Amino acid sequence: MEKSIRLKVRKDLDPRQQLTVIKLKGSLISRGYTEIIHIQDQDEEFHINTFETEPERRNEVQKYIAAFLALEDLSEAVRPLL
Repeated sequence: MEKSIRLKVRKDLDPRQQLTVIKLKGSLISRGYTEIIHIQDQDEEFHINTFETEPERRNEVQKYIAAFLALEDLSEAVRPLL
């Protein structure tokens, strides 16, 4: 099983969405899911954010991200890549 988690993030976020994405990344780090998140360009529309987590926490992290995105209404701006 792959231990990295990837998120596809739109580049054209409004200020509220940008702040909320930063909040998501900070919470992933503060909860101990990862220590660093790598960001790379995919194309003109999206960034890919990648981080590694312990394999036994992968499902927990994915559920946390899905709940966060739904709560903050970011489902169109950020999508997990499987």
